Parts: sequence; C-alpha cells; structure tokens
Amino acid sequence: MKKWHLLISMGALIASLTACGSGEGGNADKPATKEGKTVLTLSLTESTPFYQTLEKKFEEKYPDIDLQIHAYKSMGEQWGPGDFEKYRTATNTAMLSGNGMDIIEVGGLPVKEYVSKGFLLNMNDLLEQDQTLHKDDLQMNILDGLKLNDGLYTIPLGYSLRVLVGNGDMLDNANVAIDDKTWDWKKFEKVSKEVIRKAKENGIPEVYALASYPPEYLFQEMLYENYAAFVEPSAKKALFDSPEFVDLLQQAMKMNDEKIITANEVQPGQQLFSSTPIRSPLDFIDGPYMLFDHPKIMLLPRAGETAQKGARVFTSTQFAIHAKSPAQDEAWKFITFLLSEEAQLLQEREGFSMLKSVNEKLINDLQEKVESGDYKLPNGQPAEVPDEQFNVFKQMVQSADQYVDLDSKVISIAGEESMAYFSGQKTAEEVAKLIQNRVTTYLNE
Repeated sequence: MKKWHLLISMGALIASLTACGSGEGGNADKPATKEGKTVLTLSLTESTPFYQTLEKKFEEKYPDIDLQIHAYKSMGEQWGPGDFEKYRTATNTAMLSGNGMDIIEVGGLPVKEYVSKGFLLNMNDLLEQDQTLHKDDLQMNILDGLKLNDGLYTIPLGYSLRVLVGNGDMLDNANVAIDDKTWDWKKFEKVSKEVIRKAKENGIPEVYALASYPPEYLFQEMLYENYAAFVEPSAKKALFDSPEFVDLLQQAMKMNDEKIITANEVQPGQQLFSSTPIRSPLDFIDGPYMLFDHPKIMLLPRAGETAQKGARVFTSTQFAIHAKSPAQDEAWKFITFLLSEEAQLLQEREGFSMLKSVNEKLINDLQEKVESGDYKLPNGQPAEVPDEQFNVFKQMVQSADQYVDLDSKVISIAGEESMAYFSGQKTAEEVAKLIQNRVTTYLNE
C-alpha cells in the first residue's frame, strides 16, 4: 500500500490543500493523473486504521484510481490550542481558491456557508440515479435529515443514538405506564415523582430520576432534545423568548428543587434513569446492563405533546465532494464505496451502519453470542438479555430519525446565559430574552 500522507505543518497542509488541481496533466477541468491512474484526494482531520484499510480496499476495487489521503493529524497525535482553527482556516482558504481536495471530511467546518457559496456538490441526483446502491437498505431518514435547502451535500459514515436507560425493576414495581414515543418532560417529571414515591413506600429513602445531574445539565439535555422547536436556521429565526422555552428553564430548576434530580453521585439502586449514548450494538448491553439488572431502553422526552418517531441521531464522520473537483466521478465512486456493505462491515468503522441489513446482522451476531454464553459484560459476568430486548434494539436502530443540526455556537450561548438563572442572578424570562437577542444577532451575521 502506498505511504499514508500526513500533513504535519500548516504550511504543508495549505500547500497540499491548494495544489490538488496540479499533477501530471491536471488542470481545473481535467483530473490529475499519476502513473496512468486518476488521482483522487481526500482531506481528513486525523488518520486512523479505518482509513488505511479503506484506502487499500477502495484501490483494490478501483485499480485505475490513486486515492491520496491527506490527514492534518497522525493517529493518536494530540490537538493543541488553536490547531483546529488553523485547520479550518487552511481548508477555507483552499475552498475559496477553488483548489480544495476532491473529497472533504466536513466535521467542524462551516458546511452551511460552503453550500451557500457553491463550494460543495449536491449529491441528491447522484444518489437517486445510482444503480449500485440499494435505497431500501439505506437509512434514508437520516440522509433526508442532513439535507440543506432540499440538497444533499454531505454523506455520513455512520451514526450513533442518544437514549434513556431506565431501571426496569423500579419502573415495573411502581406499575407506572410509560409511552416513550409520545412523552414530554412534564410526563417524565410526573412518572419520576410517582416511582420515587412508591420506592420510598417500599423502604428506599433516597431515589432520584437522574443523578450527577445539576439543573444546568438537565437544561442542556432538554435543549438538545428540543432544539428544532426553538431554532429555525433556514429562516434565521430563534424562539428562545417563547413561553415554552421559559418553561423549560423553570422546569429544570423545579426538578432540582424538588429533588427529582441531584447533582450528587448516588449508590446503585438510587437512580431511575440514565441518558446514554449508543454508538454500537455492544453499547445496548455493556452500559445498560452494568447500570441496572433489567434495563429498559427508551426514547428521551421531547417538548410539548408532539409525537416522535425515533431516537435522536448523531452522525459520525461526514464527507462532501468539492463542487469544483475535476474528479467528481471518481469522488462519487468513493462515496458509494463508503455506503457499500464491504466498507460498512469493516471492523474499524465507528457507529451504526448506514445500511439496515448490516445493523441487523451485527445485532443478530451479538444475540447469538449472548444466547450461547460467550458474551461477557465488562465486569466479566455473562450478559443475560431477554430475546425481546433484541427486537427493541433493532426497532430503535432502524427507526432512528431525529437528526437535528445542532449549532454549537447557539448551544454555547444558551449555556452561558442560562447560568445566570441557575445561580439565582436573573429570572428565567430575563435570561430567555438575553439568549434570544444574542442568538438572533448570531443567526443574522
């Protein structure tokens, strides 16, 4: 396999990012070539074994393409202060010059700005017309959630979920009905109060819905789950001064004051729920079954009475094709290879697969290991997982569709300003107005 291209200095990075239009016979309209092969460049923030394996597999399938991977950081290399901003600046410079890489990993980059300036290729028609991809097997609900102005400009390598894990024994003993497909935070509060009350009746004096959760953490969780209700990025509109948002702030404080949540750590058996990321089928077992003997996997509450379909989705690495790339055909071949079973089944790939069939296979394989007693929890004990739980896992993975493009700057503004309320310095209404003003200004910059 050819040498792994690592760009150590910013000078080397910028030179590489802006030079991809050159090469043996390369120009703005014609792909560069090397030793009779079409050169295809891929920009990454960091190299990993996955990409080294991917490079090898891709070139085996397409021997006429020379995939050249340029990574800003080598595997395991630490990011220093300001490093990522330098990387963003270098990539922005290359994109502005029209000489960026053919394929760009876009995590942390200003994708919306790139789209508005025409820097990225709309892959919507390519996806629709491609005969090698099986659309019915693709997680199209996630791809649809990634669209900007009805265009598909990024393709993720995989995705993760955020779910709520409940203490099944306590919830069953309390005999409280829970419909996690429709519940909001007020229903969550009501359920928690009832289970805590019954636990105390049964001799458990201290029980909390969430532990190690100060009110600002709960508020952040609420905002993540309900972001789309308060931000309309396409309209550059925010609704943080709405009664619903004020209510969210007040409810987080109220649940803390009433000891439904606590900032303190608690002993096993004193916690009802845990908000947990699920990054692979193994995470359905390792985390939940270490927390509780009989965990229940549920959807997190939303704001209001609106019904929800599936779990909140986080996409892993996303890729875009440079709109001015002279090797767009080859770049699309790379994207389709990423979405192929061969690439999606690579062990080094992180997250759930973008192919439903691959996810089902991985969960079935896990179920067989559990049933045979070959699968052990991190503490060395065998995992005892009922068969019906695996059906829950499959349904949750396949129906995941709640992808929301969270703007980290908006989240940061809300977090900063909310502390004045949680510390008692300002009212919820005052804080809501401050957040509304700052976010509105930011959205219209």
